[in-house]
Amino acid sequence: MKKDITHAAGAIIWSFICVLPLHAQNYEPPTFSKLNSNAAFTIGAPLNPTAKYATPTWGFVYGAGYNFGKHHSVIGEVMWNRLSATNGALTPIRTALQNNNINGHGNLVALTANYRLQFEGKGFGTYFIAGGGLYYRDASLSQHVTVGSSVMCTPAWSWWGFNCTSGTVTSNQTLAGSSSTAPGGNVGIGFTVRFPDSPYKFYVESRYHYARNKFVATQVIPITVGVRF
Repeated sequence: MKKDITHAAGAIIWSFICVLPLHAQNYEPPTFSKLNSNAAFTIGAPLNPTAKYATPTWGFVYGAGYNFGKHHSVIGEVMWNRLSATNGALTPIRTALQNNNINGHGNLVALTANYRLQFEGKGFGTYFIAGGGLYYRDASLSQHVTVGSSVMCTPAWSWWGFNCTSGTVTSNQTLAGSSSTAPGGNVGIGFTVRFPDSPYKFYVESRYHYARNKFVATQVIPITVGVRF
């Protein structure tokens, strides 16, 4: 856990470093910028069926794009979330192998293009955002697992990439995880607070992501906290 927190803190610092240089010039409130950028830390809540196999997530997001006007923008974003395995995902594996020391984790990486409709006052603002792109998800066990015969197939086995035949896990498979890339989409809402005498804004956002990855669809709602301009 301590190691994860250290990684998260490093991700936040890295994100701010990426954003700040893009608008390092002196801020003049009347000037309208055609460019936009954002960097943030995320804490996500998986929804079923993903929630059966992944605990609440954490990660970061970075984006950059173009402002057509004060209300309309497009943004390209990359989001990474760490996925930790639930007991439900690990129990069938541990039971079949009689080994309680097996653990697992995964990653969710999304590369998306998004449209943002925003309404801002002098200090506060709100926006709606939606888009789509590619969603890469992997799941890895802490060791290679070889399946014997007559092991009953449950969806948890599919999460880790095992194939099933006639209700049982196909025998003699040796795997340590799986990966899948699929198209997906997202929609959400956010709120901004402008820093005094600055082009930068603190923002909080909630967005729903869906992708039809292999075996188990991906559904997650990250809560994003960060800085944008």
